[in-house]
Amino acid sequence: MPSLKDLRIRINSVKSTQKITRAMQMVAAAKLRRAQEAAEQSRPYAERMARMMTSVAANLPNLDMASPLMVGNGKDDAHLLVLFTAERGLCGAFNSATARAVRRRIVELREAGKTVKVLCVGKKGYDSLRGDYNDLIVDYISFREVRNIGFAQAATVAEKLTEMFEAGDFDVCQIYYNAFVSVISQKVTPLQLIPLGLPEADDENEGEDDSAPDLQGAVYEFEPEEDELLVDLVPRNMSIQIFKALQESAAAEQAARMTAMDNATRNAGDMIEQLTLNYNRTRQAAITKELIEIVSGAEAL
Repeated sequence: MPSLKDLRIRINSVKSTQKITRAMQMVAAAKLRRAQEAAEQSRPYAERMARMMTSVAANLPNLDMASPLMVGNGKDDAHLLVLFTAERGLCGAFNSATARAVRRRIVELREAGKTVKVLCVGKKGYDSLRGDYNDLIVDYISFREVRNIGFAQAATVAEKLTEMFEAGDFDVCQIYYNAFVSVISQKVTPLQLIPLGLPEADDENEGEDDSAPDLQGAVYEFEPEEDELLVDLVPRNMSIQIFKALQESAAAEQAARMTAMDNATRNAGDMIEQLTLNYNRTRQAAITKELIEIVSGAEAL
């Protein structure tokens, strides 16, 4: 049975931990609002960009004229999986959920006889996979020193993927990230970047506002020609989709951390109550024992 001193030390330790988790919860809540706004603002632009890519590609007389980044190189042997995770932990299952999705995809591709490579964006994803799949990790990109993730970081990742594709390191590229749904919900989202996964017209128009312009049904004349436009649009679209993934991941991370720290604070409070109850019982038992010893000694005299 622990002594009174041990219980006091344990109570003070849990109280200190509770102060830390409460502070982290407040910091995450403050960061979440800005990150959520950035994620929500990036969605319409990324979606419209994807629809415009579909519109331009539909006007091509021949897909052979399109960029290899858009239509691929005709092979499906080597797959690159890009994992977006946080640089820090203490955010619940945020990092592990994305890593599990990548692990499942690795198993599926290997069973199909494909070559698999992994690019980790974020320290926690790298730490999660390097134990079992260290031989598959081709690179690790960290933005730990970056205060606010912006388009420059997305362009860095896009340039890295473009260089690897042009060097023939992979044939298909797919990214995995956590999309922000709500404060208590994040969704692991896969997205194929190379070859470009163009949305279907029916799927894209479903649920759209009737007042929004219909890019699929409109007729456009492009200047310069479509194939020349795609030379600039395809890399830019890749950067935009990666930028959206980074913004969604940043918002989801803060939401997950706020929820995790709130749960930790509540659990610490419950533990303090239980430890305090045990402390009072132990203290009362010690006082009662001393009184009995005093009474017994008096009666013996």
